[in-house]
Amino acid sequence: MKFTKMQGCGNDYIYVNGFREHIPEGEKPELVRRLSDRHFGIGSDGMIFINPSDEADFEMEMYNADGTRAEMCGNGIRCVGKYVYDNGLTDSDYISVISAGKVKRLELMTEKEPGQPDMRGSVKKVRVNMGSPILKPGLIPVEAAGDRVVDEPLLVGEKEYRMTCVSMGNPHAVVFARDVAGMKLEQVGPAFENHVRFPKRTNTEFVEVLDRKTCFMRVWERGSGETLACGTGCCAVAVACVLNDLTGPEVTVKVLGGELLIEWDREANLVYMTGPAVTVFEGEV
Repeated sequence: MKFTKMQGCGNDYIYVNGFREHIPEGEKPELVRRLSDRHFGIGSDGMIFINPSDEADFEMEMYNADGTRAEMCGNGIRCVGKYVYDNGLTDSDYISVISAGKVKRLELMTEKEPGQPDMRGSVKKVRVNMGSPILKPGLIPVEAAGDRVVDEPLLVGEKEYRMTCVSMGNPHAVVFARDVAGMKLEQVGPAFENHVRFPKRTNTEFVEVLDRKTCFMRVWERGSGETLACGTGCCAVAVACVLNDLTGPEVTVKVLGGELLIEWDREANLVYMTGPAVTVFEGEV
């Protein structure tokens, strides 16, 4: 099986061309766990199969590092855009990708490097229409009494946190805090992920607002642990910042692996994410 290792802001996945490689569905979870292992495998936050689709230009079939299926990854879908363009599966700068039944639309931003014989260039950045944020608790899902979860208390262990919950196709709990860089996510992250109020577990973002246009985020991802970035998490953070009147609708979210520009068009109720996509290496196992 041939594969390509790619990353967006350090959020790295193993990508497999599903047009060419045909892996039985029942074998995928164990394959993902084995190859994602950073000591005994290739090492990644998970694995993404790029497949044909009747509903969009391409399908993104995504798995977490523990072999569980995931609905969406913002950094992952940008790399899908780069993969299909750079490998000649599309000639268009605008494509659609479906993941877990939801279609996203991508704008591929290409550059031609000096001496590059391919006149098309290669994709350096991707802007993704991530769709509308989901705020209804039952659809996120999170157990709650009201019609939104904004700045709501949550007892984790013996400490009370305040969270804002958003789904961008997958669940997120956004927690605003100080000294985020110094937090011990390996201790608090699993407690959030598996808290009884999240029926399908949750991704958790710990956020420090730097000014009205900038914030810093660390993320504990469901099924993967702490990662260097999370695209859907950055989108959820931007929405949560606006809901809590901490930033404007356009915010640069700094993560351990880089930064993403997030825009929430309040009139259209659409969230746009712009960021890099990078090929690390290719191989065969």
